[in-house]
Amino acid sequence: MRKIIFWVHTSIDGHIDGPNGEFDWPVMGEELSAYSEALADRCDTFLYGRGVWEGMVAFWPNAESMSDHPHVLQFAPRWRDTPKIVFSSTLKQDDWAARIIGDDLAAQVAELKRQDGKDLLLTGGSGLAAALTDHGLIDEYHISVHPVVLGGGRPLFVPRDERLGLRLTESRTCDSQVVVMRYDRV
Repeated sequence: MRKIIFWVHTSIDGHIDGPNGEFDWPVMGEELSAYSEALADRCDTFLYGRGVWEGMVAFWPNAESMSDHPHVLQFAPRWRDTPKIVFSSTLKQDDWAARIIGDDLAAQVAELKRQDGKDLLLTGGSGLAAALTDHGLIDEYHISVHPVVLGGGRPLFVPRDERLGLRLTESRTCDSQVVVMRYDRV
């Protein structure tokens, strides 16, 4: 069975974006880029919620014209070539999305996990991750903690009615500044 891997950047104070939605603070050094690319190597499909999708589709189709950062140059072709599934109840069509799922989230994602193929990579956001977590569908949480205090923004984890038990299976420091932790569901 395929796994869902959740890959997200957060600030030390637990926000995935700043008070005004800014996402200009993660620094993709060589080691963090390699970690991210290794996760993408394990997967053959990328998953996005609507909010993250809007940011991704605004940048990655023409990323090389906006940045010459080594991570951008390495990842942009992969992003364009990898099938992408967007979860949204309002988005009906998008040229870059292979599929849009707007209803019956738990059943459709469970079916995706049962299909043959490599793992599925859910990048960023909190809403879709929370919904998938509530249904027990995320298998691995890869959280990169950046050395910045944002003082507000969307929290990494939205409030829950129940505790979520996770087991730390790996931690490392990348580029002498970002701590990456991998947690598996208990």
